[in-house]
Amino acid sequence: MTAVATMPSVRGRLTPNAPLASLVWFKSGGSAEWLFEPRDEDDLVSFLRELDPSVRVMALGLGSNLIVRDGGVPGVVVRLGKSFAKIDRIDETTLRCGGGASGILVSSSARDAGIAGLEFLRGIPGTVGGFVRMNGGAYGREVSDILVSARLVLRSGEVVEWPRDKLGYTYRHSDVPTGAVVIEAVFRGEPGDPEAIGAEMDAIARAREESQPLRSRTGGSTFKNPPGHKAWALIDAAECRGLTIGGAQVSEKHCNFLLNLGSATSAEIEALGEEVRRRVEAKTHIKLEWEIQRVGNE
Repeated sequence: MTAVATMPSVRGRLTPNAPLASLVWFKSGGSAEWLFEPRDEDDLVSFLRELDPSVRVMALGLGSNLIVRDGGVPGVVVRLGKSFAKIDRIDETTLRCGGGASGILVSSSARDAGIAGLEFLRGIPGTVGGFVRMNGGAYGREVSDILVSARLVLRSGEVVEWPRDKLGYTYRHSDVPTGAVVIEAVFRGEPGDPEAIGAEMDAIARAREESQPLRSRTGGSTFKNPPGHKAWALIDAAECRGLTIGGAQVSEKHCNFLLNLGSATSAEIEALGEEVRRRVEAKTHIKLEWEIQRVGNE
């Protein structure tokens, strides 16, 4: 446990031994050694500048694509609140969006502004900070297609604005440094008709509702799609649909989703994922890679 005396003073909220289960979609896992909810950018910057460089920092968005292990997360977990969810229109096709804004809010703001090309963000269950870091994608598009630049607070407290090309985007990956917090992103689309944009967003919402177990305790898409394959089809071929370990289950509705049936530990959820990987490799000789981030101590 980091000694209280070593923690910088803040204007936001700094909570020791903060349970994280309620903040993540799986509703499982341990506590953060410290949970920091900064009041504003200056609060975050000064905190990181003054924080002992040996203390780990991790940003937490909506907690969708995340397993928090049962032993909890050492160091500081940073969670951005409403002051980081603002969205401003720069010009007729460009929005500046706070790192705490959800995909739904960004896509809705783009619709209202007549900006097309951001509809797919309606299908990403996360915040700007999360899907910029992970190059989130859905329905044939990904964040690297629309990102102009991202503003980061590095672990040192330095604020930088990086153009898309510096972020090193590949499939579900970026070069956002460990311990950095994405506080803003600039997205660019193209002129569009708000009614047509809204219809596309509604179609995406319906497709997700019909194909994914959205009303369950899940972490979203579990494994990356291997080149030339769909992860769910490989999992199905390996006869993993409905497979259970303890209180964790492979979804019957969409088998690239893992479920907490109500009392699963994070260890059970992760073990189930590893068993799925083992069976898929034995059946198909393809190694599935985790898309869900797994953090903390076992």
